Formats: sequence, structure tokens, C-alpha cells
Amino acid sequence: MARVFAKGVIYMRIMIVAISICLLTACQFTEQPKTAKTIDMYNQEGDMVGTAKLAEDPNGVKVTLKVEGLTPGYHGVHVHEIAECVHPDFKSAGNHFNPEQKEHGLLNPKGSHLGDLPNVEADLSGKVDEELTIDDATLMEGKNSLTDSGGTSLVISSDPDDGMTQISGNSGERIMCGEIKEEEGQADEETPTDPTEKREEK
Repeated sequence: MARVFAKGVIYMRIMIVAISICLLTACQFTEQPKTAKTIDMYNQEGDMVGTAKLAEDPNGVKVTLKVEGLTPGYHGVHVHEIAECVHPDFKSAGNHFNPEQKEHGLLNPKGSHLGDLPNVEADLSGKVDEELTIDDATLMEGKNSLTDSGGTSLVISSDPDDGMTQISGNSGERIMCGEIKEEEGQADEETPTDPTEKREEK
């Protein structure tokens, strides 16, 4: 009788340990914050022209930007305060993301906006393939989160940002835009083909 009782106790302990491991594993999958995401970039006609891959970085959020269809030369890049890219003018994205209420411009001693980024250079074919860092930003929760409160947008402009002029550095029109936000049911949606990806001919 004692042996049966002992075996029952051991069995119960094993079950408790197994259930605890399962619960802990489930919590890790459900509670682990997203530290990387890829957004699609669209032009003024609503065509997908590339992607921006965002990843959490010790200095902020690293952005790997790959787009095509730009005029050769330098273009401004900014994070805007609303995750809404309605073409053709992308004014729906709102102003620059500026949680600290600073002035515009990376060269401004009273700046800069959190959404102010260095200019990127399109090559002779109109393509950009560059890495940028959104300093002090995060993809997780917090005041400087790019995904909280509905998210933000990454916008490319027609001209370079001069780093000083208010409120957007004389950077011209907004010509490309991508929404940075937490998507629900994204797996069920059809994603357009990325034109910047190299595809093998069959």
C-alpha cells in the first residue's frame, strides 16, 4: 500500500513539473515583445516599391531600407506620428514623430525630432540600400515606441533635409511611405511582391 502511495506522489510531482514547464513556455511565446518587423514601402501611385526592416538595437531601432523608383541623389527620411499612408500626398501620416517636443533638424542645437533621420542617397538607377538608426526609439512599449498608440510611419521625401529649417528641413513632397504598427491577422493577408528582391528566372 505504501509503495502504491509513493508511486502516486511521484506521478503527481512529475505532472506538476510538466504542467509548470508548459505554462512557462506558453508565457514566453505570448509575452515576448516583438523586437523586429518588416514594413512595405509604397509610392504616390500606391505601388509597393520596397521594404524597411526594423530591429531593436542598443542605440534605438535599426532600419535596413531597400527601395527603388527614386530620382538619383539625396532624399530626406523621417518617422511620422501616425501609421497611415494614404497616397498620393501621405499627409495622413501627420507631423514628424516628436515625443520630446524638440525643434526639427539633426544640425539644430534645439533639436532634433526623434523622427529626424539622415538623408539617404539613391543611385543612378533610383535604388536605395542603406542602414539607418532611429536613435532612442523602440519597437516595445514606452514613450519613444514606434508601435504604441496605433503606430507611426516611415516617409521618404523628394528632396534632402537641410537639417535646420522648420518644420521639415525643406525636404519637399512626401513621395514614399510605410506604416509601422502591430498588425492583427497579418498572416491571412496577401503581401505584394517586393520589387527590390532578386528573383531567379525560371
